[in-house]
Amino acid sequence: MKKRILLFVGLALAAAMATANAATMVPPGNRNSVQPDIPGASSRRTQATNTSFQAKYRKVYALLQNDAELRAKIRKVAAAYDIDPMHIVGAIVGEHTYNVDAYDRLQTYYVKAMSYLSSKLTFAYEGEDVSDFVERPQFQKCAGITDSYDLWECREQVWNHSFRGKTVGGTSFPNDRFGATFFQPYYAGQTFGLGQLNPLTALQMSDLVHKVSGLPELDVNDPNTVYKTIIDPDLTLPYVAATIRKSIDAYNSIAGFDISHNPGLTATLYNVGNPEQRAYALEEENEKRRAAGEPEKLPEENYYGWLVNDKLDELKTLF
Repeated sequence: MKKRILLFVGLALAAAMATANAATMVPPGNRNSVQPDIPGASSRRTQATNTSFQAKYRKVYALLQNDAELRAKIRKVAAAYDIDPMHIVGAIVGEHTYNVDAYDRLQTYYVKAMSYLSSKLTFAYEGEDVSDFVERPQFQKCAGITDSYDLWECREQVWNHSFRGKTVGGTSFPNDRFGATFFQPYYAGQTFGLGQLNPLTALQMSDLVHKVSGLPELDVNDPNTVYKTIIDPDLTLPYVAATIRKSIDAYNSIAGFDISHNPGLTATLYNVGNPEQRAYALEEENEKRRAAGEPEKLPEENYYGWLVNDKLDELKTLF
């Protein structure tokens, strides 16, 4: 009898601890009643092409609506990464509504991917290849890291701390993101393909995509293949899914929030990047709130994620 009581108490304590440690599920929908402000740069790009956000949304919606094969690919990839297809759809819709126009047909993305194999691309700044740059002594702390995500995160942190906006060894480095400085050989702000990924994000996700989807690991010394990967729809969708999976996991393990039921939040993080840093910042804020006896702050969507949640019912009809 005593053993049974002890067993019952042990199970009760374990259940209580599991409940205490369980992530708080963020409900579907927007936290903001009206859409947050859209950045001026996005508005200017849209005006310059003589179109509107609504027209761009309708165009990417039509691409999804008219291509059953694309929808099937999205479902398959989403299942592989254990996420709702709406997370991938949200990222695609957000990017093509606020950043670029969608092509009318998926075939155009394949043609574009092949075109990047015809020219020699480099990841470099002022003639210094990034593979040589990360051999500088400032990056020594990253030397033993093998996981691609952790490795490039470490290198990005070193960039921010030791090089960004500074003059080092006679070279003046811009006050800009690591990805914008070394990984955009054509022009600033470059993202590509159906998921509008940038090369640095693809390199970060390489190991996860290799593990889950079996695609070859990306090599920073082969920029052409990196570009082809993020532009080819068949290759880029796993990278989109992996990026979203990382965001969901980061908010769960760091900030204690389950955002897997809110595509607007994953779309927001897809748009702004750095999910781990943002999760740590939110957790730090909520620690202060808890200490002050205040309710926790839930993650909130930005203008981009707000649209995704606002259009979610319509988008779901396609899937």
